[in-house]
Amino acid sequence: MADARDVVLGRIRAALADRPTAAPVPRDYDTSRDVQDVVGLFAERAADYRAVVRRVRPRELAEEIDVSLRARGARRMAAPDDLPAWWRIGEVVWSLDEPGHPLSIRALDRSDGVLTGCAVAIAETGTVVLDAGEAQGRRALTLLPDYHLCVVRADQVVGTVPEALARLSPTSPLTFISGPSATSDIELDRVEGVHGPRNLEILIVN
Repeated sequence: MADARDVVLGRIRAALADRPTAAPVPRDYDTSRDVQDVVGLFAERAADYRAVVRRVRPRELAEEIDVSLRARGARRMAAPDDLPAWWRIGEVVWSLDEPGHPLSIRALDRSDGVLTGCAVAIAETGTVVLDAGEAQGRRALTLLPDYHLCVVRADQVVGTVPEALARLSPTSPLTFISGPSATSDIELDRVEGVHGPRNLEILIVN
């Protein structure tokens, strides 16, 4: 296979030998827009994607997390090991995913859900972005459990995708979440939970 690839690439290079180098690509597109209320727009768009969205005050966050978990009847929750301790409340057994001792696939699959923070949120698309940073954990942590409770601070919400990308490192493992996992690939029938949680709940703290 390697020899065949080298042959094909060699022929392509030979065919392009007399061609000029690629012209510069203009990048004068808009990178931001005048959004009056980015937090409100994010809440609206995320709800359009069938996420459950609630806005809470900082001092009420722990109580509201407890309310969410009680409403779902959650008893076993997974979380990254650096999740703030005061978020892990209620009559719940918390399993922490540690870098040196990650939770098994079976343990993640048997949990009632996962609680994380996020890296940034995008108002125009209603998208939450994870980058494996603080209070987020590794990608598998938020893809295997059926329920994802995500805490988004108001100062993490930006208007557009370019604004979000400016806050992110291209070398980080980025996960873009726009509502619960769903696909309509087969005869346009919506199927949820194929490649991530079927239930996404977002607590916007402001």
